[in-house]
Amino acid sequence: MPITSRSPARNDAIAIARVICILGVVYVHAWTGRTGEELAQLVGSGQEIFRWTLMEGLGKSAVPLLGMISGYLVAGSRRTQEWHSFIAGKARTILLPMVLWNAIAIICVSGAAYAGLILAPQPQSIGWLAEELLALTRPPDINVQMPFLRDLFVCMLAAPLLVRIPVKGMALIAASVAILTIGEWPQPLLLRPLILFFFLFGMVARRLSLAERASTLPAVMAFAPFLLLVPVKIALSLPPAPFITTHGQAMAALDLLTRVAAALFFWKVASALATSRARSALLALEPYAFFLFCCHVTLIWIGGPLLGEWIGPVGSPLYPTFLMVQPLLVLGASIALAHIIMAISPTTAHILSGGRLAVPPKQGRKAQTAVTV
Repeated sequence: MPITSRSPARNDAIAIARVICILGVVYVHAWTGRTGEELAQLVGSGQEIFRWTLMEGLGKSAVPLLGMISGYLVAGSRRTQEWHSFIAGKARTILLPMVLWNAIAIICVSGAAYAGLILAPQPQSIGWLAEELLALTRPPDINVQMPFLRDLFVCMLAAPLLVRIPVKGMALIAASVAILTIGEWPQPLLLRPLILFFFLFGMVARRLSLAERASTLPAVMAFAPFLLLVPVKIALSLPPAPFITTHGQAMAALDLLTRVAAALFFWKVASALATSRARSALLALEPYAFFLFCCHVTLIWIGGPLLGEWIGPVGSPLYPTFLMVQPLLVLGASIALAHIIMAISPTTAHILSGGRLAVPPKQGRKAQTAVTV
């Protein structure tokens, strides 16, 4: 079912899914005010369980649907027939914003660290700068969310070939990726192989109309798998003997199953919101979703310690409230930043938002629909 003006409900659900999933991603990178060693000592405490639940349940679990949406849209796009123009478009809307936002993060975050305002990574070598900008072989130390865009662009490079493969072939490739991930076998192309898995899942969903079928499922059937699996995953991850340290592959399989269930969960939520009173408000936020994804970690690096002076880190009485509202705080800050940049340079805002903000009049709606995150 093509995503066109004839299917506004599906368009709205996709737009809303982007908003709620990217807001969830903020929880993965929420400010804690603690070092890794200090967080390890807090494992099992009430606040740390709460933080971990939000991070896994609403954060990491939201990423699969973003990958699926990208695959779903690509599978229905005629632009994949022209490889050069297709890849050039994805370079403009995915790769270029990634590199620019990574450069901004280095300047702002490392600059603040150099000035002694925060504790954060600082440039160490030319190799370090290359990794921070391009995420060639590892995730950046600052913009830790960017492996998604990096791997998504790799998926886009292969998309013109993947769209020509039968559904069974896509399923076979996806199953191979899942096996490699669960078995923890190395591969040279992707930092997060499951991004390809869900990208292919989205392409299969387009071919078999799974999105339409999923949106009509009864709520109990769509929600139950995720709501049952998350508590199991939490329980198995708690001390004194976290399951992941003793049964790593089994835990990886459970994690993959939970992510598939999460994609169904968030898609059903988005489909319901697309016909609710919240529809208009959420659709108004959608043009800022990509911008939020790209800048939220930088804002947290800089703003978290400032607010933390009054709120306190994990373990402080006010921290749970602060944690819950962090996505909204960062959203507000990112929208304000977007408007400042638009006022100064609409072209810059257009580039940094992957083509979603300050769209040139001649490009119109076509430029906006080119973004796949």
